[in-house]
Amino acid sequence: MAKDIKKEYSNGELTIVWQAAKCIHAGTCVRTLPKVYNPKARPWITIDNATTEELKDQVMKCPSGALSYYMNDEENQEAKSLETKVEILENGPLLVYGTLKISDKNGNTETKNKTTAFCRCGQSANKPYCDGAHIKAGFIG
Repeated sequence: MAKDIKKEYSNGELTIVWQAAKCIHAGTCVRTLPKVYNPKARPWITIDNATTEELKDQVMKCPSGALSYYMNDEENQEAKSLETKVEILENGPLLVYGTLKISDKNGNTETKNKTTAFCRCGQSANKPYCDGAHIKAGFIG
């Protein structure tokens, strides 16, 4: 699967943006709104199966930031940033919610909005970010 896949799904009021390269397959979306997210179906998102508020609430729980949304009347605007919050997922990544400015060892900076998943298992091929490698590695922590 091409890592630069980006798809948009709209209900007329809200548009969900899915970026495949960011997805760590945590399954939060499927568990939260199974009537909307079905990875075995094509398209895998059936946006009309939930209200705009339900969709917004679910997208804000995406641990990798692969899912985001914008309101169609505010075209191309990202959802409002959350206050900064840190959460450790059992046997998974460290989640940081909010807007972050991240600097690498070479001094390059990147701004991350909403939710950023950081690797805790040391197996990610996309360090410092989680790429889901903890699942295959059987990480416990």
